[in-house]
Amino acid sequence: MRKLVMYELLSLDRVAEEPGDWMSDSGQLIFDNLGRIIARQDDVLMGRGTYDYWVDYWPTSDVEPFATFINQTPKHVFTSDPLTPEWANTVVIDRPATEYVAELKQTDGGDIGIHGSISLAQSLLEAALVDELRLVIAAAIAGSGRRLFDTVGQHHGLELVEVEHTPKSSLLLTYNRAS
Repeated sequence: MRKLVMYELLSLDRVAEEPGDWMSDSGQLIFDNLGRIIARQDDVLMGRGTYDYWVDYWPTSDVEPFATFINQTPKHVFTSDPLTPEWANTVVIDRPATEYVAELKQTDGGDIGIHGSISLAQSLLEAALVDELRLVIAAAIAGSGRRLFDTVGQHHGLELVEVEHTPKSSLLLTYNRAS
């Protein structure tokens, strides 16, 4: 069975929205960490909001290692509306995310990633479909914005399996879902 790996940038006050406003650590350890994560991913899940936010940037970006990865990797976008503009390797999914992801996890392949897409991530966390959380905790307080874990109602036990920190004091945390 494939693993669903959630990668999120968070502020110290748990804000996940608009990391460009408060995430200032862009050192080599951040990029190396991201590179290790995406090297194992064959598919990416995203919500419509993230698609609309990224479609004008990533197809022409040269920010590596993510640009090549996100442009070449199949993107499963959860929406009932047509995607415009179009983005290569994108599939529209017009059915419940939890049902679709549970089935996708049963297929052959590498890890399935979710990057950003706060509402989608919350629904997959709530359904206990996320196997691994890769969190980058910035040494910053955002003050406002959507928080990743505020709507997740069930208790989800996690096991901390890796901790690293950057010279600018960001934390790179890896959690597995507890068995």
